[in-house]
Amino acid sequence: MRDPGTKTPALVFEYIPNIETKILARRFNNMDIRLYTYMILEALEYSHLHGIMHRDVKPLNIVIDHDNRDLRLIDWGLADFYKPENEYNVRVASRYYKGPELLVEDKKYNYSLDMWAVGCTLAGFLFKMDTFFKGSDNNDQLVKIVNTMGTANLTEYMRRYRLNMPKQLVKLIVNTE
Repeated sequence: MRDPGTKTPALVFEYIPNIETKILARRFNNMDIRLYTYMILEALEYSHLHGIMHRDVKPLNIVIDHDNRDLRLIDWGLADFYKPENEYNVRVASRYYKGPELLVEDKKYNYSLDMWAVGCTLAGFLFKMDTFFKGSDNNDQLVKIVNTMGTANLTEYMRRYRLNMPKQLVKLIVNTE
């Protein structure tokens, strides 16, 4: 539809009664976490099977009608079609949910970006935290990840996905051990 005055196009979706997910999640029990994580994964499976990366999965983009146990993954404004040979913009996703590939500015990322964000969201649900990794900038974000995962795990992740660690980040990470 279009705004009658400005003629600006707008998308209109169904109304979902909800409480902001990061607030609602503090009340989740084990079964709620399982159900909503499953529903998020279902939404991503559907989009990934159709070649679409969401690129901004986070609690703010998850709308839950807790009374009816219903969930929607919203805000597809940063979504893009995945093509293996393409390079993509690394200025996507919210910092606290960015995968290491974005933090080291690797432009050849894929669907795993969404899965990392689901993991960060799940950790927040499980530990009743607003954000699990909370860096002050992209470099600090990577340091927070290393403090939790350890250097060996990050090194393995970087090797598996053939990512290069910028020299300034190597120095920051070495200094945290």
